Amino acid sequence: MKKILLLVLSILTTGYLFAQTDTSGRSLYRATPEKKTALKHTKLRVDFNFANQTISGEEWLTAAPFFYPSDSLILDAKAMLIHKVALDQQGKQQPLPYHYKNDVLRIKLPKTYQKGETYTVYIKYTAQPEKVTEKGNLAITDTKGLYFINPQNNPEGPMRQIWTQGESESSSCWFPTIDKPNQKTTQEIEMTVPDSFVTLSNGLLKNSQKKGNLRTDHWVMDKPHAPYLFFMAAGEFTIVKDTPWRGKVPVEYYVEKEYEPLAKRIFGHTSQMLTFFSERFGYDYPWAKYAQIIVRDFVSGAMENTTAVSHAESAYQGADALNDQNYWEPIIAHELAHHWFGDLVTTESWANLTVNESFANYSEYLWIAHKYGKDAADYHLSNNTLQYQHRDDDFVKDLVRFGYEVRDDMFDLVSYNKGGAILHMLRRYLGDDAFFQGITDYLKTNEYGTGEAHQLRLSLEKISGKDLSWFFNQWYFSHGNPTVKVEKQYDAYKKQLSVRILQTQDEKLYFQFPLDIDIYQENKATRHTVWVKARGENTFNFPISKAPDLVNINPEGVILMEEQDPKTVKEYLYQVQHAPDLKSRMQAITALGESEGKEVLLAALHDPYFKVRNAALERLSDYPLSRKELAQVKKLATSDPENLTKSAAIWLLAGSKENKHYASLYEKALNIPSGAVKNAALNAIARTNPKQAKNFLEKANPKDLDIDELSGLAGVIADNQMQQYLPTLMPYLVNYPFLEEDNPQIATDFKKAYLWAMSLDNKALVELMQKALKDFTQEENGEKVKHALWKVIDLGIDQKKKLPDTAAIKEQIQMLEELKSKIK
Repeated sequence: MKKILLLVLSILTTGYLFAQTDTSGRSLYRATPEKKTALKHTKLRVDFNFANQTISGEEWLTAAPFFYPSDSLILDAKAMLIHKVALDQQGKQQPLPYHYKNDVLRIKLPKTYQKGETYTVYIKYTAQPEKVTEKGNLAITDTKGLYFINPQNNPEGPMRQIWTQGESESSSCWFPTIDKPNQKTTQEIEMTVPDSFVTLSNGLLKNSQKKGNLRTDHWVMDKPHAPYLFFMAAGEFTIVKDTPWRGKVPVEYYVEKEYEPLAKRIFGHTSQMLTFFSERFGYDYPWAKYAQIIVRDFVSGAMENTTAVSHAESAYQGADALNDQNYWEPIIAHELAHHWFGDLVTTESWANLTVNESFANYSEYLWIAHKYGKDAADYHLSNNTLQYQHRDDDFVKDLVRFGYEVRDDMFDLVSYNKGGAILHMLRRYLGDDAFFQGITDYLKTNEYGTGEAHQLRLSLEKISGKDLSWFFNQWYFSHGNPTVKVEKQYDAYKKQLSVRILQTQDEKLYFQFPLDIDIYQENKATRHTVWVKARGENTFNFPISKAPDLVNINPEGVILMEEQDPKTVKEYLYQVQHAPDLKSRMQAITALGESEGKEVLLAALHDPYFKVRNAALERLSDYPLSRKELAQVKKLATSDPENLTKSAAIWLLAGSKENKHYASLYEKALNIPSGAVKNAALNAIARTNPKQAKNFLEKANPKDLDIDELSGLAGVIADNQMQQYLPTLMPYLVNYPFLEEDNPQIATDFKKAYLWAMSLDNKALVELMQKALKDFTQEENGEKVKHALWKVIDLGIDQKKKLPDTAAIKEQIQMLEELKSKIK
């Protein structure tokens, strides 16, 4: 899953006994739940009541005692009505006594069953997701499990649809089960829906039976997987079929009709990914099909339901945006990789979530490197790592975390991004052959079962012959990362370079690791790999004939650490011109002080990787540029092969004192089929000719313009009160505090438009704001972020209080106040 309730440790909550375990000094220890019962097969028959937002369900649950004899079955069943419970023996039903209270269904079996002795229990029930009392959090914003979107089929609303979301423990909101990740069961689901709907579930569609204007589809999943991966969806989707993988595995995309022409542009690399990951992991894709569906009002980014991945509507992109980049492609790779790491081998407990999420995160890197090259992959990994490093609270979190307060807290940038960076270090330490053979062993050893960090360690040790306890103790079972101060000195008499590495992190945490040091002489680098000890002196001496042109530590950014290694502008210029690695070239740009090193940025405009050029263009906006220098920027604006670089160059020209000089360039850029270029050009026109921008907006269809094209026009939209554009803009306007440093003009326009939007009596805009802030806090955290968002909300409340004191306005103010209370 891309990108929170307290568990009660009690025998009464599920079909488990929680092990009484040594807490190893922890005040709270989330033990892996003990398995009393093993699920075997789950058969469901459901139909939907749109008016009540409920489902009528029948379940045939086949199970057996896991090890010890048992005469009872205890299931999670949240907010349900239980109508009947019986033992099913070849179709004959024997009523069973049961007790249902506090979302737990306790069933008394007719005898004591032994290990491996199966039985089937029949349950007739009504699922009531709207009555689920558990609340969502900032990672997974709702926990109802089953969602009716626009159930009244309001023509002004999104397409009517149904979908489910099980992670972490929400499948038990729509069928009784043992809702824990260390259970595995096969399944079949019969869904009765309007005949105009199509359906999607795990596994394969075996048959359909039509009766009047209804139809029952029968889906069968013949391989076991965890209950949280169960999935249903239904609606008037269009199914776009791609070429079956290896000629036999169906590959399908479920989208709304208007996106049918773009589905293969959004998802079209899926078959290539299936081949790549099968070969890279040394384990062929193990499931019967691969389908992806885009649903409305999703509660997270995407979810790896086995064979039936769900994506948020953010996956929808227009043709112009796709001409720039498919920003959803890493998420597509992420969810597919979960079909090995998460679906095939599932985390044994939420404390070990990283064995699911770190691999999915790192698989984004693997795919990008394979498809787009090392620079693109290193850029992606670096961004992920920086997100982790910039969150204040994450330094103190272990990767494997038995002391989490609430299980959904585990879905954070430590489990994901830091975990992916740690895998990258581990790969470099072991070498590709040992690393990937170890991964294959982990998958084959634990297939259709569960895994934890120790099992990963044992597989890698088995293949490599290396002891890895030190690595896992340091990176998996502890927290933080090194902060490294570098001291360099060249002794001309001894002809010796000394490099001293000091760890300066605040806590008394010390790390050992291999560190690459590149020493440059005469435009050539010699790489030395040294071992940094956890304690003691770490000074490394290198014999060289003269003072080096540059000493560059951790040049590829492999080691997850913060560097304190200031360099001169001359050194950064040398680095951006000569370093082969993306991390080093980007560092030369980002490490510059304010108003220094313009020559470094101008040199970076010639970098082979476009995002380095983009970064240089963004920083150059802080510098006065001569006409000669602007001419270099203009050349990029008209001739760069990447639309995103053209866009960045136009933004820079528009912010310069010479902006009106490029009016014809802006006009021509409007004809380029690129969302980013049009956005930049429209922003430039809005600055230089607001009347022309207004005329453009008055003639345009709001549905034809996305945020890439509208963000630069926010000021014009606010000044002319063009409410038709607010639904598109609103989710982005609330980010204005975080743009003030890097893009003050856009921040000012966004704030102006936000204050105007909040001065309207419009509940829908408040709902869009709520969702936007929840999504934002999935990626960002910390005290500074919290207080900035509080301020945004307070300004919105102040605007609402200026309006007439009606019931509608009171409701909107209450919505804002509740949102503020949730941002912790």
